[in-house]
Amino acid sequence: MPDASPAKWHLAHTTWFFETFVLRDHLPGYSLYDESWPYLFNSYYEGEGERHPRDRRGMLSRPSLDEILAWRGHVDAALETELDLLPPAALRLVELGLNHEEQHQELMLMDMQATLATNPLLPAAWASEAPPPAAAAAPEPLAWLEGKRGIVEIGHGSPGFAFDCERPRHQALLHPHALADRLVANAEWLRFIDDGGYSRPELWLADGWAWVKAERIEAPLYWQRGEAGWMRFGLEGLKPISPAAPVGHISYYEADAFARWAGARLPTEVEWESAASAIDPDSGNQLDRAGPAAPASAQGEGLRQMFGDLWQWTMSAYLAYPRFRPEEGTVGEYNGKFMVNQFVLRGASCATPRGHSRASYRNFFYPHQRWMFSGLRLAKDL
Repeated sequence: MPDASPAKWHLAHTTWFFETFVLRDHLPGYSLYDESWPYLFNSYYEGEGERHPRDRRGMLSRPSLDEILAWRGHVDAALETELDLLPPAALRLVELGLNHEEQHQELMLMDMQATLATNPLLPAAWASEAPPPAAAAAPEPLAWLEGKRGIVEIGHGSPGFAFDCERPRHQALLHPHALADRLVANAEWLRFIDDGGYSRPELWLADGWAWVKAERIEAPLYWQRGEAGWMRFGLEGLKPISPAAPVGHISYYEADAFARWAGARLPTEVEWESAASAIDPDSGNQLDRAGPAAPASAQGEGLRQMFGDLWQWTMSAYLAYPRFRPEEGTVGEYNGKFMVNQFVLRGASCATPRGHSRASYRNFFYPHQRWMFSGLRLAKDL
């Protein structure tokens, strides 16, 4: 799949980030481990020159995994030796690099699932535990909770780390609205399918309808219909659809069409962040705890599943905040240049490293993409 990269490439790229932007640029006399490798492992930094095409990364049989791990060890050792001597600008890049690597931990799982799904044997990445009994039951009735209204503040404003696209903190206006108390569940998506959701053009944006027709989309990614009903392929292998689990691996187009079918809409990122700001980001279902199939009831009353499980599509285009300023230098390409033709997702997914998520975090993807762990929460006007 053109968007996916091998796990070996992720290991190499995150190593390249530290070697290039920290050691090469801030450690006098440092020599690159191998001068031919930056071409292979630069992702999209135009300021760093030409690079290997993304859709051909899977063809890189060399360098070997052992060579890349030796490189990682070399770079780690150099960083540990020099860390206390690095200037503040370099230490900020180290912090950025650590958060960048956490992003790639999730990307590796996304890409592993995409790769395994193309294997006719449908191999599992790991053995799955039996889901809790409630996960196989029907979802709890959806409830609506009124959101804040008037002037609110969003964006990162605390001393901790944030990516440049999360800043600056600023005011925004909220009109009367309500958010669903949980994510949309598989059982509800099955009703959308049974009601002809993928064959009714009145439910779809023009680009979305063109995508459905061109790609012959009939269900979320990794779903397949068998003799016993719908099945879903995940990192744990091919399993029956769990009705109460949140529906995942859907595009913006699908999320928007479902919301229209349900008589609702997607939330804005302002609505989502204003509601999530009082919720502990550590409360979510993630792979180190319950996994993505835990029912909404696992998170108590009020707004549930705000973090963990799945990233949640919003109707907000990925654009700069007022007075946005990208990072200085080539790392300024990290987020700012992608602020076009993409939509914001909020929260965190089952594969997000715990502690990496926060209310101000802005994930973003193109509207047709769905190999990431993406779901939806409904919203409506009041």
